[in-house]
Amino acid sequence: MRLTILGGGGFRVPLVYRALLGDRGPGRVTEVTLYDLDASRLATIHKVLADQAAGHPDAPVVTVTTDLDEAVTGADFVFSAIRVGGLGGRAADERIALEEGVLGQETVGAGGISYGLRTVPVAVEIARRVAALAPDAWVINFTNPAGMVTQAMTAHLGDRVIGICDSPVGLGRRAAGAIGADPARVRLDYVGLNHLGWLCGLYADGRDLLPALFADEAALTSFEEGKLFGADLLRTLGALPNEYLHYYYFNRESVGSARAAEQTRGAFLHSQQQHFYDSLGTAEGSPPAARAAWNAWDATRLEREITYMAENRDAVGMGERDSCDLESGGYEQVALALMRAIALDERVSLILNVRGRGRIDVLEDDDVVEVPCHVDANGARPIAGAPLPDHGKGLVCAVKAVEHAVIHAAATGERAHAVKALTIHPLIDSYAVAKRLLDGYQRHFPELGYLGR
Repeated sequence: MRLTILGGGGFRVPLVYRALLGDRGPGRVTEVTLYDLDASRLATIHKVLADQAAGHPDAPVVTVTTDLDEAVTGADFVFSAIRVGGLGGRAADERIALEEGVLGQETVGAGGISYGLRTVPVAVEIARRVAALAPDAWVINFTNPAGMVTQAMTAHLGDRVIGICDSPVGLGRRAAGAIGADPARVRLDYVGLNHLGWLCGLYADGRDLLPALFADEAALTSFEEGKLFGADLLRTLGALPNEYLHYYYFNRESVGSARAAEQTRGAFLHSQQQHFYDSLGTAEGSPPAARAAWNAWDATRLEREITYMAENRDAVGMGERDSCDLESGGYEQVALALMRAIALDERVSLILNVRGRGRIDVLEDDDVVEVPCHVDANGARPIAGAPLPDHGKGLVCAVKAVEHAVIHAAATGERAHAVKALTIHPLIDSYAVAKRLLDGYQRHFPELGYLGR
């Protein structure tokens, strides 16, 4: 089976390859094609994957290309993990927003809108090429803003594009561990949009463990989300929010912490990863130490995990992450499980970004939502579950309206709809600010020239 990774020079690609190396079952991936516009980054990640493959005689064969059509032709699965504008673009999204006193995070608020306006046109073109050159392929979208981008791609790929994120799985794993349950044996009842959802049920042997978790102060405040939001708020909500809801529930604190920080998250990652790529790129011609590329990558990865959402933790005086919180939800394992379920018709349940078809009654049937799904050879279908919490309905509807406005602006080039997206976002409180934000983003990003002035 052949897997193509778009954004193949990206930092997290070795996580996917590690999952593939651990897959010993039938129908495993035997070929991996990495596609990226940056040939030097491709070469660096290729080195890391070569180190990973050492000692695995049947490791998937890796090839690289900078030609999109070559990359997708003949693929069985296409992972999309592109970053239009790179991490430098993410840092600019954050800086320009903070100058206006609003949040610039890459999937939330002004930064997410700017990123979406740059990314949606590229993602839609990718969807067109996959539909033309690999019509039987399944596209698994990692590209942020994941819900918005997945929804835009459905126009050309229908249900053959599925978005994934590891945040809900990580939340469920941490909550289960806090109450003493085996994370592998619990069922998560989760509902919302990408980076805007709530864990409404945590079931083991037919019993919901959330009430017991809410009643146990020590357990409730023992894991990352409990510390981040606090026991009082969680009990009031009656559900466990995705970590990204901290930007909404503690918006002033988040903005204040981000403005006070020495550098934004995007700026830190840009500097950190640039050092990683540059250090391996300058090693050409010198004898490499054993697994040097892998060791350099893994050290960089650990630093990335330790500093994840540091500004939010600072905003509530939480301190450094505990070792038990460092493990992500494992998006690469979600991707592998999704791919195996489709390829081998192995029915599993996964939390995915798919068209809701009425799963959230305040949204349109074709709106992409993030909910548990049954997956088999026919793809992913939402499972009936808890309704959207009353307190989340207005927020979800508002953010989905923002997504619609961004997708419309990207499709038509109508600047007014880009301004509309910025104006109606819950974290941006001014039409005047919205116009200045778009002006600032357009000055920095030539890619946004399609919107006019």
